[in-house]
Amino acid sequence: MTDLRRLALSVAAAAAIVLAALPSSSKAQLVVFDPNNYAQNVLTAARELQQINNQIVQLQNQAQMLINQAKNLASLPYSSLAQLQQSIQRTQQLLKDAQRLAYDVQQIDKAFATTYAPAASGQSSQALVSNAQARWQTSVAALQDALKVQAGVVGNLDTVRTQSSALVAASQGASGALQVTQAGNQILALQAQQLADLTASVAAQGRAAILDVAQRAAAQDQGREQLKRFLTPGQGYQPSNVQMFH
Repeated sequence: MTDLRRLALSVAAAAAIVLAALPSSSKAQLVVFDPNNYAQNVLTAARELQQINNQIVQLQNQAQMLINQAKNLASLPYSSLAQLQQSIQRTQQLLKDAQRLAYDVQQIDKAFATTYAPAASGQSSQALVSNAQARWQTSVAALQDALKVQAGVVGNLDTVRTQSSALVAASQGASGALQVTQAGNQILALQAQQLADLTASVAAQGRAAILDVAQRAAAQDQGREQLKRFLTPGQGYQPSNVQMFH
């Protein structure tokens, strides 16, 4: 502000010199000039100009802040949600298509109360054989289902690879905080999809293993019952009349 005051005083002094150099006739026609008042007016105008410049800078800063906020609020242009949902739905469908003894608590309880139940002495030999055949078919179907689920999980690996590359590229090119957050959330969703595939594969493999163990346990129990029946003495031969010719 000292420079502005010096400038104002210099202008006032120059005006006073010019006024002194004028002829007396010209001086009579001029309005009375006050150097101090003129310097004060120049100083006031300089201050107002400085305030205007400060306001312009402030408006520029606010505009830049709004631009930055707009970048932070911009959504990520890429979304992998549809592809991840399709992968999860394919895996869920494979689990729903489980053959024979599926993932149902009531159905499991019913099967272990009938087909996998201990062999009773009152059961016929045909019933024992039928139950053994049903258990074997269930074990084979469970192994087939486990292989199907594992094949589906392997098929989803290509989706995982493609989406991982796309999300990493989108996160690296993110221009604002919201885009970075959304990219991170989608990467977490991709990891959740991988965990879901892993859970499905473990569940299918565990189902097959447990049914195989249950089938062998039931077969051992049935074997003991059939051995017991074989070793139990019967009535033997009883003579009876037979008509061979009419």
